[in-house]
Amino acid sequence: MSVAFIWVVYPNSEVSNCFGFLESAREGNRLFDSSRCISRDRSLICHSKFKRGNKKNWKYSSSNADLSYSYSGKKGKSPIVSSLVANPAGEMATSSEQKVYDVVLKQAALVKKQLKNADDYDVKPDIVLPGTLSLLSEAYDRCGEVCAEYAKTFYLGTLLMTPERRRAIWAIYVWCRRTDELVDGPNASHITPKALDRWESRLEDIFRGRPFDMLDAALSDTVTRFPVDIQPFKDMIEGMRMDLRKSRYKNFDELYLYCYYVAGTVGLMSVPIMGIAPETQATTESVYNAALALGIANQLTNILRDVGEDARRGRIYLPQDELAQAGLSDEDIFSGKVTDKWRSFMKNQIKRARLFFDEAEKGVTELNSASRWPVWASLLLYRQILDEIEANDYNNFTRRAYVSKPKKVLALPVAYAKSLVSPSRTSSLIQA
Repeated sequence: MSVAFIWVVYPNSEVSNCFGFLESAREGNRLFDSSRCISRDRSLICHSKFKRGNKKNWKYSSSNADLSYSYSGKKGKSPIVSSLVANPAGEMATSSEQKVYDVVLKQAALVKKQLKNADDYDVKPDIVLPGTLSLLSEAYDRCGEVCAEYAKTFYLGTLLMTPERRRAIWAIYVWCRRTDELVDGPNASHITPKALDRWESRLEDIFRGRPFDMLDAALSDTVTRFPVDIQPFKDMIEGMRMDLRKSRYKNFDELYLYCYYVAGTVGLMSVPIMGIAPETQATTESVYNAALALGIANQLTNILRDVGEDARRGRIYLPQDELAQAGLSDEDIFSGKVTDKWRSFMKNQIKRARLFFDEAEKGVTELNSASRWPVWASLLLYRQILDEIEANDYNNFTRRAYVSKPKKVLALPVAYAKSLVSPSRTSSLIQA
């Protein structure tokens, strides 16, 4: 299952082997060796680090029957679709959504701290030696080339962002793409849990200022300039581990956690880079909620689009309990026949995905004005995939739903117009 990169317009599962990331994931060596600095050709940039903030208490309640969700707390609104779950012993266990929101609140705290201490977070290299800036510029340029090749529309949108922000988002895009391709590319059959452990160790080195290669160096520099925490990156790797060991999901709670791991994480990585509009009245947590919702919506859309493709690989990314309630089984998925039962089931799945898109829309306007266009374009175009599934009479077994180029072109000015809308003085994201 390919990752739905939260802000990307063109999801693409092609692989560029020139990165050499597969081999570097297997090896323990590194090109750069410093506990706090990027180094190459004896040039150094020393880094400073951000600290985590405190988290608040969140309470959850929902009803799966009507796909409703609610949030109760001091501020914010959460796209919750399930609540506490009981384990076999009858004790209440933490739901996937609660686990995810522990991470969400930590990321939001970092950004809030940045807003309160803006001067402290205007991070500049402590030491700049000759040649260093040109090496970093080359690393970022390479990330931009990769983004331009595999996410063309998104890349064009990033050109409206400030130079520092667009370089940083390119670096994050490349890391997410390389991570996804470890388990979803042509070399996926050679990837083992130990290889992913090495990839995570390499990630930790990036955050310590010890990048392995040029593309890592761009990300290593990025995480020193923005309040980005390592946890969402680690969680994405956990999603890759899940793909290695799991091909069925008992219920939506399990599927939600998977969607967070492989797509919702990107929202948490990206919000600090995209920036929050200074004039917004929305809470930082609520903006993160919306970014998370867009990641979940994108991944659910991927899942619904790729049912036939995944089935041919022996995978079913659909809640098993909901299939059973609809009178469907794995055999029905593998047979690939569009029946009335299947149409009814798909209508409910599409309804859920659209609820997450609705939640995501509330937060895009709250982003920094220069960052809204690529996000709106992603949201509008991904959402149209659901329309195409319906237009195909819910045949996602043998027909791949996609948005035609004319429709993509028409969506871009709409996205741009929406990006010009300023945050409301009394934002709908705020709950009294």
